[in-house]
Amino acid sequence: MSETPKSVEKPGCLYWIFKAYLRFFHDRIYYKKTYKVNGEAIPEEGTPLLIVSNHQNCLNDPLGLVFSFNDRKPHVITRADVFTVSPVADKFLRSIGLLPAFRINYEGEAALAKNEETFKMTERTLLGGNTILMFPEAGHQDKHWLGTFSFGYTKMAFQAAEAGNFEKEIFILPACNHYSDYFGIQNEYMVKYGEKISLKPFYELYKTKPRTAQRQVNALVRKQIEDLMLDIRDVENYDAVDFIRLNWGAEVAGRMGLDTKALPDRLLAEKEIVAAIQTAQIETPEEVDALYADARELKYLLEKAGFTLKELDLTTTPIVSSFKLMGLLALLPLWIISLWPSLPAYAIPMTFFKKKFKDPMFEGTMLFVFNALLLLPLFALITFIVMWVNVNWWSGLVYIALFPALMLFAWKYIAWVKATIRDLRHQMAPSNTISKMRALKQRIGNKLNILLKK
Repeated sequence: MSETPKSVEKPGCLYWIFKAYLRFFHDRIYYKKTYKVNGEAIPEEGTPLLIVSNHQNCLNDPLGLVFSFNDRKPHVITRADVFTVSPVADKFLRSIGLLPAFRINYEGEAALAKNEETFKMTERTLLGGNTILMFPEAGHQDKHWLGTFSFGYTKMAFQAAEAGNFEKEIFILPACNHYSDYFGIQNEYMVKYGEKISLKPFYELYKTKPRTAQRQVNALVRKQIEDLMLDIRDVENYDAVDFIRLNWGAEVAGRMGLDTKALPDRLLAEKEIVAAIQTAQIETPEEVDALYADARELKYLLEKAGFTLKELDLTTTPIVSSFKLMGLLALLPLWIISLWPSLPAYAIPMTFFKKKFKDPMFEGTMLFVFNALLLLPLFALITFIVMWVNVNWWSGLVYIALFPALMLFAWKYIAWVKATIRDLRHQMAPSNTISKMRALKQRIGNKLNILLKK
C-alpha cells in the first residue's frame, strides 16, 4: 500500500520574510556577488524534483542552492553534525527546510536507523511535487574535486517512484557549487544547473534489477556534475594545479573572449587549464612535471616575499604607497567606528569555531549562522536601546540600518591594509628575487600556452 504523498508546499508569509532577510545577508554582505547559471533548467513548480550537487563548503552549499529559488521551499538532506552546533541552530536549519542525514563514518552505525524517518518523509514530499536537495558525496570536500558518490539519493528517488506505483515522473537535476575562495567574506559564489534526467525510462529496469538502474542513473548524474564543476583529479599535485588555475584563469578567459571579472566565465577558463594539464599529464608527463616544479617554486618565493602574483606585476613607487598610507590613516577613525558590530560579529563565531571544530570548512557556516540568526539581531537590539537612552530612538534605527555598510567597510579596510603591506614588501624585495619570479611566471605562461594549443 502506497503512502499518501505530501502536497506541494506553500510556505507562509513569515517564511518568505525570513528567507528574504537571510538572502540579503547571504547575497549582499557575506558574498560580494552571487550567480545562478542555467536556472531555466529548473522544472516548473509542482514537478517531483531531486537536485543533486557536489559538496565543498559545509552549510554554505545548501544555503546557496536554497537561495537560488524564488518560487518554492526546497528541502535539503544534509550532514547531521551541523544540527548539533546548538539547539538554536537545529531549529533554524529545520525551519528553512534542512533535514539531517546520518553517516556511518561520522555518527556511527547505530545512528543510521534515524535516516529511515528522514527518507520516508522526503519520499512523500517528493511525490507531492516538491523539491529535495541532496549531496551524494556524504561529506564536503576541502578542494575542487569530486568525491565518491553514495547511492542513497538514487535509492530514495526510486523508492519514492515505487511508493507512488511508478505513476509519477520523477526528475533528477544535477548541479554544482563553486567559490572564488572558501574562507572569509566578500568572495564570489555560483550555483550552476545541468539538464534534468527523468527516472521514468528506468522504471522497468528498476523493477527487476534495482541496483543496475541506480548505477546507470548515478553514472549520468555524476558525469554532468563533473562537466559542470572544476574537478582537479590530480590530488597529489593539487597545490600546483590550483596555483596555476587561480593565477592564469582570468588571462585565459580573456583570450577565450570571456568576461575576466565574472566567476562563471573564469570557471570555464580554469576548466580549460585543468583539462589541458590533465591531458598532458598522460601524454607528456615530463613537461607537466617541469610545469609543476616551476609553479611550486614561484608559489614558494611569493609566500616567502609576502605578496601575490598580482603585486609582482605592479609598478608602484614609494610616493604612491605614501598616498595610500595617508588615505588609510584618514579613514582610520571611520574604521574604528565600524568595529561595532564588525569586530564581535567576526570574533565570536571564529572563537567558537576554533574551540568546537577541527574541520576548517565549518568556518563559513559559523560566520553565517551565528551572525544571521543570533549576533546581528542581538547587536541591533543593544544598539537601539543604547541609542534610544542616550540620544533618541530614530538614531538607533539609523545606526542599525548602517550595519551592512559598516561591516563591509570594516572588512574592505583590512583588505586595503593588507594590499598596502604587500605593495610595500614588493618594493623592498631584492631586484634579483623579483627578476627570478618574473622569469618563472613567463616560463609557466609559455608552457601553459603550449599545453592549451595542443
